[in-house]
Amino acid sequence: MQSFWPVLAAVAAYLVGSLSFAVIVSRVMGLNDPRTFGSKNPGATNVLRSGSKAAAIITLLLDAAKGWLPVALVAWFGPAYGLREGTLAMVGLAAFLGHLYPVFFRFVGGKGVATALGVLLGVSGWLGLATGLIWLAMAAGFRYSSLASITAAAMAPVVYLLAGGPLWETSSAVALSIAVMTLFLLYRHAENINRLIKGTESKLGKKAPPPVAVPSPGAHRGHPHQRPAKPGTTTPNKPTKTGKRRS
Repeated sequence: MQSFWPVLAAVAAYLVGSLSFAVIVSRVMGLNDPRTFGSKNPGATNVLRSGSKAAAIITLLLDAAKGWLPVALVAWFGPAYGLREGTLAMVGLAAFLGHLYPVFFRFVGGKGVATALGVLLGVSGWLGLATGLIWLAMAAGFRYSSLASITAAAMAPVVYLLAGGPLWETSSAVALSIAVMTLFLLYRHAENINRLIKGTESKLGKKAPPPVAVPSPGAHRGHPHQRPAKPGTTTPNKPTKTGKRRS
């Protein structure tokens, strides 16, 4: 029975992580599905492109909460059931992967930044605060959410290992879990990295452009006899009628 609890905790964390709050909040608030505009990523940053700051903030908090809650529950109540650092690391990774590949949304999820931050907050409030401050500093300085996320993700395992001891106890299982999340975050931001290099990445707060209406096949064609001639062709002159001269 002792070996069953870690598996059950990981499955429950994955199911919680599979709740795509970007889609749920948008539906409840009557907004467009975030998977249909902007980056098409179901996350708080793309919800912000809909023009609703309230929806973006709610999405951010709920996505972070679903990463924090499973880890916090294991930290608080797990020792009574024999669940320790190994289970805590597995539960945090499961919630994160649930956001990336949600079973309730055909395994098409977001990039996992807010959920990963929630996991770090569950591991240690100081760790989550330090990583969040890195994100805020980069976002305020450069106005690129993706660059802030990439930097914070890359620094998270470094901060966890270097600052461990005085602020939190380190664990090899938790360190491995954070490192795996970092690799997934970098992988999910591959397109953003490419756009950052090209200088075409969208900045924070930029609203998604409205969809362009595609004209119907028969629209604006005019009368069939008034169609313009194709380039390179000439329209032959019609012969004028002339009357015959009588002798």
